Amino acid sequence: MEAQLEQIREQQKETWNKFSSGWRKWDDFTMEWLRPMGTEIINSLKLKPTDVVLDVAAGTGEPGLTIATIVTDGKVIITDLAEGMLDVARDNAAKKGVTNCEFVRCDVCELPFDDETFDAISCRFGFMFFPDMLLAAKEMARVLKPGGRIAAAVWGAPNKNFWIMATMSVINQHMQLPAPPQGAPGMFRCAAPGFLADLFAQAGLKNITKKEVNGKLDSGTTTNYWSFMNDVAAPVVAALSKADDNTKEKIRNSVFEVLTQAQSHGSISLDYGTIIISGEKG
Repeated sequence: MEAQLEQIREQQKETWNKFSSGWRKWDDFTMEWLRPMGTEIINSLKLKPTDVVLDVAAGTGEPGLTIATIVTDGKVIITDLAEGMLDVARDNAAKKGVTNCEFVRCDVCELPFDDETFDAISCRFGFMFFPDMLLAAKEMARVLKPGGRIAAAVWGAPNKNFWIMATMSVINQHMQLPAPPQGAPGMFRCAAPGFLADLFAQAGLKNITKKEVNGKLDSGTTTNYWSFMNDVAAPVVAALSKADDNTKEKIRNSVFEVLTQAQSHGSISLDYGTIIISGEKG
């Protein structure tokens, strides 16, 4: 791997290890919110009870742990780059009594598995952060059996994701943030129409399908939302770390004003939009 890509990988590993405690704190809340995308991934994979499945960039364990309850005579290999996230996934598996799973810390661009090992592969909100997304797709295709399926979820366009832009748009109004390098990892890196489907095609996958899953993040109070953003949203924390206390307070107050306008029946309810792409190995 090129030195620049290795640097991106190490930065990603450091970031997700740093935020693993926040993801542990908010795990029940976050996993319930992201469940519809996991469900769509699972539906796209057309799983059989005997399947051996790879869950890439699984974070705290989903959708891999749910998949394990479906492939009762098979197993799931749950992987992530950050050991801190896998620690949470292991604990979640123990809590749920899921035993037909294994945990492997690895880089998707260098998967430590033989060719044609898996019947299906899932990846929920990982592609945007891979150093080399095409290499990742090719590696996933390499370890997939012929006829097996890959399904992945990514975030849609910023204008469909007010749950994060409610904060980021305010931050951009108060701070002069440098533009990220072209192609740098980020939430909306795969949002362009056809982007991920094209990657899948370049990786040799066939019968590629696309589905959008849209909904609402119900975060309760403004204070709850703000705490959530500061515990799990890396772009928010990175930006605020560059602001002085006075600017931070102004941003917080402005975000609260924006959120109040989005209140519905006493709860903060914010739009999200996602894209699920699936493909089959010929």
